[in-house]
Formats: sequence, structure tokens, C-alpha cells
Amino acid sequence: MTGDTPNATQLQAIPDPFTRSLAALGRLRTYPKNTVFITEGDSSDSVFVVLSGRVKVFISDTEGHEMILDTQGAGEYVGEMALDGKPRSASVMTLEPTTFSVVGRDPVREAIRRNPDFALDMISRIIDRARIATNSVKDLALLDVYGRVARLLLNMAVEAPDGKLQIPEKITQQEIAERVGASRDMVSRIFRDLTAGGYIKVENRIVTINKKPPARW
Repeated sequence: MTGDTPNATQLQAIPDPFTRSLAALGRLRTYPKNTVFITEGDSSDSVFVVLSGRVKVFISDTEGHEMILDTQGAGEYVGEMALDGKPRSASVMTLEPTTFSVVGRDPVREAIRRNPDFALDMISRIIDRARIATNSVKDLALLDVYGRVARLLLNMAVEAPDGKLQIPEKITQQEIAERVGASRDMVSRIFRDLTAGGYIKVENRIVTINKKPPARW
């Protein structure tokens, strides 16, 4: 599959027209689970459009401590910050086997020249991600671990058919710990307390929020 262009079925699965047109410019590449395909500090000029699978964007220190900045799934893209030619600002790893359309800097710039709306869409996404990063820094500074976990669960949840809030993607307590800057043991204790209080239910790694967790614990 590597080196081929995305086929019509893969492109039609992407709902956003701008992302679909971006993916059409690239070449297919597939990585297995737990592959770091973008490394913080590296120089690169490619954007990776996720056609299937899921990835995490993270930063780490020399001792191996990680903090997850965001996760992205099919129809999203990562690596757009490299379009300015500067080193990568974060690392990205697959959370499951993942197929991408990899688009170089020159085709992206040509697409922007042909259609300014393409650039506006990309700018809008970058702004959204900057807001997420800003909120993450604010939560780290102003909330305790419980507050950060509760805020993350509420932000990730969507309304299920039964009207309850549910996190649609399977997420582990380790992933939550990495996203809120805490230990897995601490997150596990918070989950036990929230479950005992009837605030959440966890089945097959799917979290359902039965009622809004209290602001303080």
C-alpha cells in the first residue's frame, strides 16, 4: 500500500471537503500500533492525514515522562505545524494500526495558492488546537488532579442515544493520566471514587457519565 495514492472509497470516508482534497494530494503509508512516526525536534515537511486508525500527539522529557496534548482519528490530520520549515514541536504515535495520506509541503502550498479557503480551514484548525493547548496549560495551573480528570471526561464526552454523556473512544486510565499530567494510580483512585458515587460507569473501556461530577472532591 505504501506509495499508492488514496482511492475513492478512502477519500469519500472523509466528511470534510478540505481535508478530503488534502488527502487526495498524498501517498499512502501504514504504520502498526505504537509507532512514533513524528518525533519532536525532527525536521520534516509532511502533513499526515489519518484515513483509518487513531494517533496521539504528545511531548516528553529526557526521563521518558509523557503528556498527551491531543488525540486524532480518521478524517483529521497532524503535522501541519511543519509547514513553516521549523522542527517538529511534538511527537505523534499510533494508538492502533493506522493508514495515512502523507502530503509534502509543496503540494499543500500549491493547494493554498489555488484555493484561499483551504488556508482559512487550516488556520481555523490550528486556532482550535491552540485553544486546546491554552486550556490544558490553564487546567494544569489552576485545577488539582481530580478537577483535571473531571474536566477531561466532560470535554471528551458526547451525548449517547439514551441521552447520557459517553466518551465514544476507548480510553485507558494511563492515557487519561498522560493527558492530565498525573500518575495512573491517582487516576485509578479518582475513577474508583467517581464509580462508587454513581457519577460514571466504565464498561469495556467505554466511559459513561451518569451525572455531572462535582466541581470539587
